[in-house]
Amino acid sequence: MKFPFAQQPEPAGATERARSWRWLVPVLLVLLFLAVLIWLPWQARQMEANERQEQLIADTLWVEQTLRFELARSEEALASLGSDLVSRPPSPQVLKARFQQMFNNGHELVRIVWYGPDGAVLANHGLDAPAALPAPTRLAADVAGATRRGRYSEAYGATSATSGMIDYYLPLYAGGRLAGSLVATYSLQVLLDETVPWWFAQDNALTLLDRNERAVARRAAGGPGRGVYTHQRELDLPGALVVLSTNSVKRAPQLLPNLLVGSVIVLALGLVLSLGSLWRHISRTLAAERALRQQMAFRTAMENSLVTGLRARDLEGRVTYVNRAFCEIVGLPAEEVVGKKPPMPYWAPEVMLDYEERFRGVLSGNITPQFETVFQRPDGVRVPVLVYEAPLVDADGRQTGWMSSIQDITDRKRAEELNRQQQEKLETSARLATMGEMSSMLAHELNQPLAAISSYTAGALNVLERTGQSGEPVNSGMLRHALEQARQQAQRAGQIIRSVHEFVKKREPRREPVSIRSVVEGVRALVELQARQAGATLRVELPPQLPPVLADRVMLEQVLLNLTRNAIEAMVDTPVAQRVLRVAAAHADGMVTVSVIDRGHGIAPEVAAGLFSPFYSTKAEGMGMGLSICRTAIEFHGGTLTHAANPDGGTVFSFALPAQAADGALG
Repeated sequence: MKFPFAQQPEPAGATERARSWRWLVPVLLVLLFLAVLIWLPWQARQMEANERQEQLIADTLWVEQTLRFELARSEEALASLGSDLVSRPPSPQVLKARFQQMFNNGHELVRIVWYGPDGAVLANHGLDAPAALPAPTRLAADVAGATRRGRYSEAYGATSATSGMIDYYLPLYAGGRLAGSLVATYSLQVLLDETVPWWFAQDNALTLLDRNERAVARRAAGGPGRGVYTHQRELDLPGALVVLSTNSVKRAPQLLPNLLVGSVIVLALGLVLSLGSLWRHISRTLAAERALRQQMAFRTAMENSLVTGLRARDLEGRVTYVNRAFCEIVGLPAEEVVGKKPPMPYWAPEVMLDYEERFRGVLSGNITPQFETVFQRPDGVRVPVLVYEAPLVDADGRQTGWMSSIQDITDRKRAEELNRQQQEKLETSARLATMGEMSSMLAHELNQPLAAISSYTAGALNVLERTGQSGEPVNSGMLRHALEQARQQAQRAGQIIRSVHEFVKKREPRREPVSIRSVVEGVRALVELQARQAGATLRVELPPQLPPVLADRVMLEQVLLNLTRNAIEAMVDTPVAQRVLRVAAAHADGMVTVSVIDRGHGIAPEVAAGLFSPFYSTKAEGMGMGLSICRTAIEFHGGTLTHAANPDGGTVFSFALPAQAADGALG
């Protein structure tokens, strides 16, 4: 009998499969639990190891930035000192005080040496100056001279018993010429001891490595590192490869020997350990933030004490930072500058085009590292400034903007203008003195054409009188000849007077393309006049294709007249047949050289040493300013004035000026 609603029994295969799933699920859960128990300690070990490594990297980066900041502060102090040494050298007492202040601010500094342009030691502080620069320093000096920027040498002098040192070579320039150098020597061991915080040195062994990975300085207050957590970071030193290597004294986390017991302990103490780890991390973070705030406060105080303005801009030209000195230069508070994009409120209208052109260069990534410009304050006062630009790079090496240092050069410009006015007055006085010395010769030279004019005009009047009395027609040919001769003599006298007037009149220097031939012809009449009075012969030897020079004609004429006058006076005791004054010119290597060659008595070595010094003269009646003014005038045009012995007897004075590119030579 069948029951229609009775449940049919399941097949045997289906029951077996259900029973298997009932056992499999708990087994899988147990296996999953065991896997979690095994995975959790391992994962905790990995996380702790990664955290320690990341913390070590962050601390190493902070230490590297601290070391670099300390050296950068010293670099800026050296740059300021070098600028003062070139522009207004301080007294030995002031210089010694400046050196001592730098030593007090940075204990890692062990020696500062000021060298002259010839390599001679001008001043020294700290350790004795070496007899010769070490090889790494000489290599850095060569690169610094080529780039005109400060350069670090490679670390040197490290042995198993002593730490290494590193030099910073800063070339000094004045007027585009090398004026000397400053060489600062740093002890890398003192740099580590003074700069690295004690708490970091307790947990890590620090080593500075050179290019060949040799240790040049070490600090291991907590013992040697275990080699588990290590990191290396290069110090951003121009010209030198120094690597900061950190090696933690901590060992790797260990797995518990009994995973089951360990899992129970971890489950029981997990919260406590988590809170402890969190508290430890917070404490270290707070300590790091406190140290960072101290460093930032120190940096802010240092920047506010600077007289150099600092300005940071992003890649779009927006101002992101200014210091107090910059605000004082432009006369605006930081709130009115930070966050602004060009045009800036301190841009002067007369140089707006220059600003816009430089800003386009900033946007394209091309900047002018150093330039002079003018800022305008809200009250309309113009402030001449010198601006240095450098790229801002983040920790990953990506450029984030530009950093500018701005110096107010108002005093320097005022001093340059005063010096220019004094030099102009001195040159005018020298020209008047020259004309005073030549007055007797000028009177004699003018007397001849005036006497000839008088004779010719008297003859013409006599011809007219005779023809009027005799009734004969006037001999026009004879009369024309007499008047023509009178006209020529009048022109001759007028040329002499015009030459004197052009030479002595006071005016502003005006640089323009000038041919050497026109300069020589401008003073030729005066030179020939002096030569004839002294019984000398003038020879002018100018090649036909001389390029022009960019110069002030009157200043060059004054130089040439002074040199030729000295040459003529030097041949007073020379036999008349040998009194030959030669004026020659040549063009080579982009320079036009003019030489004044005499056959006089020459220059003694003891006289040559002070030949170009002001107020130095071998003449009883001389002021000793002629050659000094000549050299100043030539150097004003970017040239040089030298002298050498004439192989045929006498002296050769030569001045060389940069040739100006032109479509055709002016001769």
